[in-house]
Amino acid sequence: MPNVDREYRKVSILIPVYNERYLVATLIERVLKAPIPNGYEREIIIVDDCSNDGTDKILKAFSEQNPEIRLFTQPVNKGKGASIQKAISEATGNIIIFQDSDLEYDPDEYLNLLQPILEGHADVVYGSRFLAGKSRRVLYFRHALGNRFLTFVSNLFTDLNLTDMETCYKVFRAELLKSIPIRSKRFGLEPEITAKISKRGFRIYEVPISYHGRTYQEGKKITWKDGLNALFVILRYWLIDDVYSTQHGDMLYALSGTHRFNRWMASEVSRYIGNSVIEIGSGIGNMALQLLPRDRYVCSDIDPLNLHALRSLFSNRPNVEVRYLDISTETNSFSEQDKFDTVLCLNVLEHIKNDTLALKNISELLLPKGRAIILVPNAPSLFSTLDAALNHVKRYSKNDLQDLLSNASFDIERIWFFNRISTPGWIWNGKILKRRYFSRIQLKVFDSLVWLWRCIDPYLPWPGQSLIVVGRKSSQQSSEKKFSESHIAPAI
Repeated sequence: MPNVDREYRKVSILIPVYNERYLVATLIERVLKAPIPNGYEREIIIVDDCSNDGTDKILKAFSEQNPEIRLFTQPVNKGKGASIQKAISEATGNIIIFQDSDLEYDPDEYLNLLQPILEGHADVVYGSRFLAGKSRRVLYFRHALGNRFLTFVSNLFTDLNLTDMETCYKVFRAELLKSIPIRSKRFGLEPEITAKISKRGFRIYEVPISYHGRTYQEGKKITWKDGLNALFVILRYWLIDDVYSTQHGDMLYALSGTHRFNRWMASEVSRYIGNSVIEIGSGIGNMALQLLPRDRYVCSDIDPLNLHALRSLFSNRPNVEVRYLDISTETNSFSEQDKFDTVLCLNVLEHIKNDTLALKNISELLLPKGRAIILVPNAPSLFSTLDAALNHVKRYSKNDLQDLLSNASFDIERIWFFNRISTPGWIWNGKILKRRYFSRIQLKVFDSLVWLWRCIDPYLPWPGQSLIVVGRKSSQQSSEKKFSESHIAPAI
């Protein structure tokens, strides 16, 4: 076993159960004995989906005898997906493993499943029955064909190259799994999770597992109807961007898909950006991808999920660094190695209550005569339900932004409106319809026509949706600081 990442300390094994009185005791005994990394706790979360064959009594006896087991009971039969949702909400481990309650999958293979996550390579691991495992029971050809077909269709829509999407064995970094909403109540769970982790850009690995399938006479429950439903689930979550457990996260994800618009925004500011850059509030890396390569590019954020996405995205780029940075706090202190020729702050300042302090910190990050490039939403009169949904504290006028930078000792190099074309749409959706989300169709149409908007935007007669300002760190400020430091009285 490799040296494990010390970030992880507990493995949560989630077991949904329904009417498995003849097999579940043996399965639980195997799970209790299954190898896990040294120094780790084991947590077994069992959700009884309202079994009516005596399974509940067996589970209760095990939970009373084993402190590692936490038992929950559904009041009515809701399905595998609903049981998994309950188990995820109760899990307290750093890593989560899905385990079926029958004997088709072997818990002795947990170490192999955990290895890619513990080595830092993966966020999600699938155990594949179709890779070369130790052994595989030979059973239904048409059932295997159906599994391969569903995997093929799922791959077609997700652009993954999985060999076994329908596998039970799935292992996750817990904080990432908990950030994904799960809607499926039955066996649609598998294609739904696969679609969502694909959209979120998680690092997915497969490892071979052995498989001891059972017949329908032995208790197999999944049927052709579930396969048909899986096709609808694949299509549904290809069309719907329901990938974050918060509306704010889903809105930011939807905006990240407007690639042409992001390129347009990047082209507006790229001429002012140097080769030593720190980006404040990088999100999931949309702008960084547009502005690289640079000699040094630091992506920063305060959201752990965004930081994880950034580290995954740029793990193989030595010139890109990812770090936590809260630009709104008093405690920031920056060394000389933390000075940059450019600070990029796009769609961030409007989220911060103390924007004066944020500008002070931005100034501290800059080398003498370095540039701060800031983009904020324009016009306080346009504040709407969409701003509230995006957690905006305020919108800015041109005078507000100029005064803010001047008070922070920046010389204004240029200030201009950006994205006039979307101002009417913002008013319609946010001020008139009072919406709190962006329509995916609207965003797709808007993004597909960016080539046209770029041509006509400068000639539209109303102000833009956004303001962009380029400010240079005042040379006077730098000289004053040097003067004050040189006149500090020596210690006695």
